[in-house]
Amino acid sequence: MDTERQPSPRRTVAILSRGDAAARRDATSKSGRFVDVFEALAAVGVDGHPAIYDESFADEVREQLLGVDGVLVWVNPIQDGRNRAGLDGLLRDVATQGVWVSAHPDVILKMGTKEVLYRTRSMGWGSDTALYQTAAAMRAELPARLAAGPRVIKRSRGNGGQGVWKVERLPTSSMIRVMDATKDAPEELTLDDFLSRCAEYFENGSVVDQPYQSRLSEGVVRCYMAGDRCAGFGHHKVRALVDSPAARSEAGPRLYTSNADPCFQRLRRLMEDEWTPQLTSLLDIAPGDLPAIWDADFMLGSVRADGSDSYVLGEINVSSVHPYPNEAPAEIARRVADRLQLKL
Repeated sequence: MDTERQPSPRRTVAILSRGDAAARRDATSKSGRFVDVFEALAAVGVDGHPAIYDESFADEVREQLLGVDGVLVWVNPIQDGRNRAGLDGLLRDVATQGVWVSAHPDVILKMGTKEVLYRTRSMGWGSDTALYQTAAAMRAELPARLAAGPRVIKRSRGNGGQGVWKVERLPTSSMIRVMDATKDAPEELTLDDFLSRCAEYFENGSVVDQPYQSRLSEGVVRCYMAGDRCAGFGHHKVRALVDSPAARSEAGPRLYTSNADPCFQRLRRLMEDEWTPQLTSLLDIAPGDLPAIWDADFMLGSVRADGSDSYVLGEINVSSVHPYPNEAPAEIARRVADRLQLKL
């Protein structure tokens, strides 16, 4: 009788992204945006397979996902006029059948929409944030908030600056000045006209209202997280919502650094030791269900008494975090291996 122990089978993970039938046919782990993730997974003993998704062949993708242990998903909430409604239903289905999904659609709804800014406003990264569930509430409450200074209006779901506005009162006019985050020049219009532009945001979501941060022209710090561990940083000067043409001219690409960057060690400690545990507690997310890759964008707030910077959360990205620091794939792979070990 052969009593020799057989080796455990290697765990398998699909990496899911959007594409057409040709992209699905030609996809390999040696090409495309996620070669570095496939390589990092292999280094920890996990086999990775590309899974190109489109609604037109969703059943085929579903069958593929049912044959793996887990799936890492990189799909924007809104892209080329399409949303994730069909995909999210598919992911929930395979998750109920034992496939680990990162990020799970229910986790995205908790931490990947702008409403997280309101739900976590009491945390150290929070600010005077309001949430409007209806256009009527926004009409009633926004004018008083504008009286205290410029505000930033954000639709609950979107990417690439879609549905993000800087709004401020004009001192000698009943008009307001608004700046679309996707454009360079502000315009003046009535409050009613602006509210009409925002009406569609309430058709399937809400609107978040934050105070404008005066240090925005100094740049935005993006902290990349793999589960509850920091996976690196990105810093860049931005154009969006910056008034000064001179400051906008300084905008440039995001500069990536590792999680050991000395400039951001205080932020790293805050994220790993304080803010991420508080986030999971407030939002009722099991720590093991945190996405394998997510990020938090921070604007600089007021300077603290000891001369250090404070940070104000502007956004959490969960659905499709890419690109990322060079060190991030290894951190992603470690979180994946840890999570799949729990399935054994």
